[in-house]
Amino acid sequence: MSVLRVENITKIYPGTVALDNVNCSFESGVVNAIVGKNGSGKSTLIKLISGAVTANSGAIYLDDEKLSFNSPAAAYKKGIATVYQELSLVPSLSIAENIYMGRLIEKGRLINWKHVYKKTEELLRSMNIDLSPTTPVFHLSMWQRQMIEIVKALSHEPKVLMLDEPTSALAQSESKFLFDFVKKLRDKDIIVLYISHRLQELWEIADKCAVLKDGKLVGQIGMKEATHRDIIEMMFGEVEIRKRPEGLILSDEVVLEVKNLSYKNRFRNISFKLHKGEVLGFAGMLGSGRTELLSSVFGADPHDSGSIYVKGQEVKKASPKSMKSSGVAMTQEDRKHNGLVLSHSVANNLCMASINLLSKNGFIDIKAQNAAVQHQIDNLDIITASKDVFASSLSGGNQQKVVVGNWLNTNPEIIFFDEPSRGIDVSAKQQIFQVIWDLSKKGISSIMVSSELEELIEVCQRIIIMRDGEFVDEVSTSDIAVDDLYLLCMGGSRK
Repeated sequence: MSVLRVENITKIYPGTVALDNVNCSFESGVVNAIVGKNGSGKSTLIKLISGAVTANSGAIYLDDEKLSFNSPAAAYKKGIATVYQELSLVPSLSIAENIYMGRLIEKGRLINWKHVYKKTEELLRSMNIDLSPTTPVFHLSMWQRQMIEIVKALSHEPKVLMLDEPTSALAQSESKFLFDFVKKLRDKDIIVLYISHRLQELWEIADKCAVLKDGKLVGQIGMKEATHRDIIEMMFGEVEIRKRPEGLILSDEVVLEVKNLSYKNRFRNISFKLHKGEVLGFAGMLGSGRTELLSSVFGADPHDSGSIYVKGQEVKKASPKSMKSSGVAMTQEDRKHNGLVLSHSVANNLCMASINLLSKNGFIDIKAQNAAVQHQIDNLDIITASKDVFASSLSGGNQQKVVVGNWLNTNPEIIFFDEPSRGIDVSAKQQIFQVIWDLSKKGISSIMVSSELEELIEVCQRIIIMRDGEFVDEVSTSDIAVDDLYLLCMGGSRK
């Protein structure tokens, strides 16, 4: 049995104690989960172990050997590998090329492809993955790409493997395949650290769980003994789990209508109506066409046929600019690439979509900008050291709030939320849901796409179900159970 140990680890950033004298150990033969709300210190702990940052004090030991490194490359040499939430694969290259990128086996001055493919096939077979080494990555599903990312890390023969939010882009059915894969790693005497915001999956995959809060270790607990309430109370103390208010507005007035919209092989003949104040959900497995549909309606992607009407007026040529001027906003699924400019300040990110409203005669009204920024920081409870710090310095939950605040500053009448709770903790999710409900009370309509079907039932009034790019069904959240919703999404029928 191998053991990774952190002793008295402290990491201080200007104005913030990210980790405060943390002591914990992680063993091989089990899956060690690490959980905590945004800003709890999870990411900092992983960065310290992976060599991305160095501690102010304390030490890390692997099998009683004190580790000392100042880069991820040095950590790799010591047997510590990390698979991050954002995949690093190159879609146009083969599985083998991705796994051995930068260290392809050579024969003389030429690459020994036969040997590369053989080594790759041995790795794939060792994990019971039935894929050809020559398959281009763009042919793979998201969960297959996630497994190849892990195999790429395994090719370095690590003693420690850290998985950062490995199911964040996976549907529930795909996550089960990944869980089986991770359990194989557990049985190979590898120390597996598993970081996740999806608390419900801990009982399916983890054996032990370490909980961090405000930079301190609250404790470690075996999953067989732990209840959901135990974990949540360790993470947050008392957390208010809000329920959808009774008094949400739902009028007969149609503010958005889509008729027979189609786009290539992504979705076909989709029609629906959105009413004033309504919170409408779109459900479906990955690949069902939900996100593609929303992007086309917003004008970020084209459509081949069909029509879109906003407040009774047909949108002749949908584009983000024309939809924004019509009172439509959209928070994108991938906040880091499509929703934020991470190298810009929180203030700039909160005003990107509304810059025309905050300008006079071609110049930004600084007073108006500062007021809009402060309003969203206060309204959304965005935790930031200053409005002038880079957006990259914020936790995932606070980054998501900045994305939402950016679009709220446009004063929209309709807002699309594509996976608004992805990669954020329970507390931040509840705040985002409350924002959606508050908008409804003001008569502002929302469409929400989420892979978490429980959340759609919790937040929305009505859900449209898509499968393989087609409309499947429409249900009221007041009379459907989550298992029935899963069945409909996966091709079954209601009980």
